[in-house]
Amino acid sequence: MHFGVVVFPGSNCDGDCYYVIKDVLGKDVDYVWHKSTDVSRFDCLVLPGGSSYGDYLRTGAIARFSPVVEAIRRFAEGGGLVVGIGNGFQILLESGLLPGAMMRNRGLKFICRFVNIRVENACAPWTSMAKTGQVLRIPIAHNEGNYQAPPDVLEKMEERGQIIFRYCSPEGEVSDEFNPNGAIGNIAGITNEEGNVLGLMPHPERASEEILGSSDGLFIWDSILAKLEGNTK
Repeated sequence: MHFGVVVFPGSNCDGDCYYVIKDVLGKDVDYVWHKSTDVSRFDCLVLPGGSSYGDYLRTGAIARFSPVVEAIRRFAEGGGLVVGIGNGFQILLESGLLPGAMMRNRGLKFICRFVNIRVENACAPWTSMAKTGQVLRIPIAHNEGNYQAPPDVLEKMEERGQIIFRYCSPEGEVSDEFNPNGAIGNIAGITNEEGNVLGLMPHPERASEEILGSSDGLFIWDSILAKLEGNTK
């Protein structure tokens, strides 16, 4: 299997994702420059966190016009796995590959710390190695993580199992007390209707080795591997 880590001007988590895939998971991985127009050789594409184009105008708003985004769209439409982390999630929203939009954190401050997220759907390609209701400890680092969507869109997402992660307490309680950024419904991660495109604000690449304080991110990476190997439950 072959991973591609997309690099936009301003990306700063690309090296972290590359390291986890190559040195922790032991899989083939290459960087994909934002001007690339062909991503067909990959099995999974990762849009990493960072500040693409300096976050000018709006997070992800400029990156969505990069040539690679249209290639990613074709890849996703063909069933390829695409995961956007942090700024990558914001880019997927801006490009229309995921529903909804991102606003500034309700406290209007950058947040960088560990949070707890609850797995809402363990039948997705991204969570098959976890259990529904399982709590993962993974860090966030963002200024615009306040996910919003219209009520009718949220209702359909709920029905289809598109809401994958919610911010919660260490025990799994979902309430506003444990919502770091004001995201509607404590939403921390979602998929598209088909389930092959994931966007999440927490950074699993920063929680893939115990030396970093948590290895819970491996539940997500290992689920991707299981999907690509055809071993999902």
